[in-house]
Amino acid sequence: MAAGQGWGESLHTWGGKKYGPVFTVHLGPWRRVVVLVGHEAVQEALGGQAEEFSGRGMLANLDPTFDGHGVLFSNGERWRQLRRFTLLALRDLGMGKREGEELIQAEARCLVEAFQGTAGQPFDPSLLLAQATSNIVCSLTVGRRFPYEDKEFQAVVQAAGGILLGISSPWGQTYEMFSWLLQRLPGSQTQLLGHVGTLAAFAIEQVQRHQGSLDPSGPARDVVDAFLLKMAKEERDPNTEFTDKNMLMTVIYLLFAGTVTISTTVRYTLLLLLKYPQVQERVHEELTRELGAGRAPGLGDRARLPYTDAVLHEAQRLLALVPMGIPRALMRTTCFRGYTLPQGTEVFPLLGSVLHDPEVFTQPEEFNPGRFLDADGRFKKQEAFLPFSLGIYWAGSCPPTGWGVRRPAQPHLPLPSREARLPWGGPGSSELFLLVTAILQAFSLDSPCPVGALSLQPAVSGLFNIPPAFQLQVRPR
Repeated sequence: MAAGQGWGESLHTWGGKKYGPVFTVHLGPWRRVVVLVGHEAVQEALGGQAEEFSGRGMLANLDPTFDGHGVLFSNGERWRQLRRFTLLALRDLGMGKREGEELIQAEARCLVEAFQGTAGQPFDPSLLLAQATSNIVCSLTVGRRFPYEDKEFQAVVQAAGGILLGISSPWGQTYEMFSWLLQRLPGSQTQLLGHVGTLAAFAIEQVQRHQGSLDPSGPARDVVDAFLLKMAKEERDPNTEFTDKNMLMTVIYLLFAGTVTISTTVRYTLLLLLKYPQVQERVHEELTRELGAGRAPGLGDRARLPYTDAVLHEAQRLLALVPMGIPRALMRTTCFRGYTLPQGTEVFPLLGSVLHDPEVFTQPEEFNPGRFLDADGRFKKQEAFLPFSLGIYWAGSCPPTGWGVRRPAQPHLPLPSREARLPWGGPGSSELFLLVTAILQAFSLDSPCPVGALSLQPAVSGLFNIPPAFQLQVRPR
């Protein structure tokens, strides 16, 4: 593995060039995975044969903890029930509606106030951004918003970041490849499990608080309430999937993913705007021209801000937050590009190879928002823009407060793949839009160091690409 490369990037640059878009890698004597490289191969598998490729592969770092429970780590009927329930619960709580947009806007105002509190001094925005996105998911999942100065909340947010770093670090990548050997070593994952334990203790505390205040007549105040009410309704069903363990694992996943995915993408977007001040200035000009001074942007303004939208899309493309994609497993024996792949075969769809495919994106390592604009300056969609995943039924448009969720184009079609439909499965486009535009409407962004010294290369590249730390200065506009 080359220095600074994650193993997903190594598979792309080494394996893809040597063996083509489809090849097999053996991760130890008992784990064989099929790797898909480039837009065409990934599109054909996850778009054209989505049902066959819809199973969940192994995440060795976390599978022993989740043990096949919760909305992300389950399979089959359990996953289908938990997925549908979670989506309906979040929809009822305002996801995809005006209430969801207002929730994000309210948190964006708190974030802007926290930035103002830095009084123009350099600061690392990582924690504040993660707290803002965590508060959004906490409001929906456990019905609470936490002050940024709350030490327990800070510890939970830092634990979520620790999990992200742990599974993406060189050690985490090594463990993923050789878990069959390393899991036998005592203490090999102590730090990672400690972070998971912090998140679990917080989730348990919130669930216990709900159990003491639940109104059996409803309506649900949040996801935990909805789950408890569903458990009570099905308590006599011996085959129910609505159990304490599935509830806890679902809450932990939502808290983790809702905290780290959007905040990481916002942080990288701010870094790009520091690196390219001319891009930042053009975004400011568009915001001022279309919205005037001081008015907080709403989702209804997005169509009037094509350059801003293009910048946000290009930031997601360049970052490639989940470069390997989430490992898949074949639901049944499948023929794919002349190969017969047995049921259960693990598949790594390298999304980084799609987002950086030179056949689709000219000079893919360059930051160029113009890729997402047509000749008249209007926003232009790119078929290969897959910041997290692809499902066969991604054809529908985002709901009003999208949050990374797409609806099926026709009501009779099955639900899309797990990542396409799960909230915060990938960067929520609406949350990203509202947070970044609120920051840029309020501030000009400066770097205390020369822009030439700012690196855009991930500090860690594994299951996730984690941007480098940087200092930010903000000046009120």
